[in-house]
Amino acid sequence: MVNKDQVAGVAKQVKGSIREAAGKATGDKKTQAKGTADKIAGKVQKTYGDVKEKIKDSL
Repeated sequence: MVNKDQVAGVAKQVKGSIREAAGKATGDKKTQAKGTADKIAGKVQKTYGDVKEKIKDSL
């Protein structure tokens, strides 16, 4: 089963990848950094959702 944190985390990762690529393409370091930050935040949120799901399954 998938929970909302897992879905939102993946969405943030995708958004971050797009923003990061746009920053690289235009040479905008600020946009690229924001994209990297979004990707990291998405990974953290997805991991949190994974842990919640494992705990739920173990109960």
